[in-house]
Amino acid sequence: MTTPGNEQRTSIFHRLYTGTGAFDIIGKRARWYVSLGLLVLICLGAVGFKGFNLGIDFEGGTKIQMPAVGAQGPIEDDEVRASFEEALGQPAETVQTVGAGDSQSIQIRTESLDAAEVSQVKEALFADLRPLDVQGQPNPAVISDSAVSGTWGGEITQQALIALGVFLVLVTVFLAFYFERWMAVAALASLLHDVVVTAGIYSLIGFEVTPSTVIGLLTILGFSLYDTVVVFDKVKENTRGLLSTTRRTYAEAANLAVNQTLARSINTSVIALLPVAGLLVVGSGLLGVGVLRDLALVQLIGMLAGVISSILLATPLLVDFKERDPKYREHAAKVLARRERAAAKEAGIEPPERPAVAAGTASGRRAQRSNGKPAAGSGKTPTGKTRQPSGKRRR
Repeated sequence: MTTPGNEQRTSIFHRLYTGTGAFDIIGKRARWYVSLGLLVLICLGAVGFKGFNLGIDFEGGTKIQMPAVGAQGPIEDDEVRASFEEALGQPAETVQTVGAGDSQSIQIRTESLDAAEVSQVKEALFADLRPLDVQGQPNPAVISDSAVSGTWGGEITQQALIALGVFLVLVTVFLAFYFERWMAVAALASLLHDVVVTAGIYSLIGFEVTPSTVIGLLTILGFSLYDTVVVFDKVKENTRGLLSTTRRTYAEAANLAVNQTLARSINTSVIALLPVAGLLVVGSGLLGVGVLRDLALVQLIGMLAGVISSILLATPLLVDFKERDPKYREHAAKVLARRERAAAKEAGIEPPERPAVAAGTASGRRAQRSNGKPAAGSGKTPTGKTRQPSGKRRR
């Protein structure tokens, strides 16, 4: 025997995996609009006022890297900052420790330095911190440097924007032909939401934006679109021939489609997010590979935003667009009217009967004219002449 609490939990999972339409997602779309709208406004404000933490690939500069273990033990970030500032008389832009274990290293990022300045910094770092090589011996060769031009990052950004524009155009054409116009508009609005939210979270948290981030942003658009197309395909199936019946409204059919694909969306998202989370933990935390970290971060954020928008934004927007059409509003009214009649019949409520009217009264004469027949018991025809009894002839 199950307790009420266990029965409720079983009922929730049963409704989720059977897709009976019990979750009123479309009916509560106003609260989703408000919540997601506030999130988008916060993200836009972060991008506008705070901006992005652009990586060295976009701004250009010099990057110096060395092991995080020296002759006196682990090297702290503050020690590196002090040694750098003492060598050049100015602080480094960023100093951070990446990786874990034997692969842990310290990265120094600063504005563009000439060869003499780079050599001066490397000599100061080795003299003060004496980083160790793989044999455990102090070695100045383990301190490496690289110079990056900001032009290269700008070219990558330009190419990525071109690719994004081509992608959106092709997606619009595909959705408009395969589904319909309003589905294409709703899907594009969902994609725009995913881009803005991902960019805003990057700006708020201060994640470094690298070319890997831009590439990862393009990949999440495909994932978000895939989930939206799956839901729309079910909506198309449920609404085929809808106007010829009065079983359910368009909003109810769309809500059923979302419920029928809800378990699939959740399962797909979990399966897709697990390897991304593993890539983030292993690639960034254990191996210290910055490229893997940047790629995994944007995919993790973008996939979560894509799942939310495909369920709570794309289909509700589609329903609002469709209900602007008079034929769908009339169809919804017919469905509600049929249900009211069925409910009244089930409750035993009959429509009130018309009161009987006397034949000779003015109301009776009006009833005769409206029905085209004489009132009961009248000896006159509708024209007003006396009707002869049947079987007799006047001589």
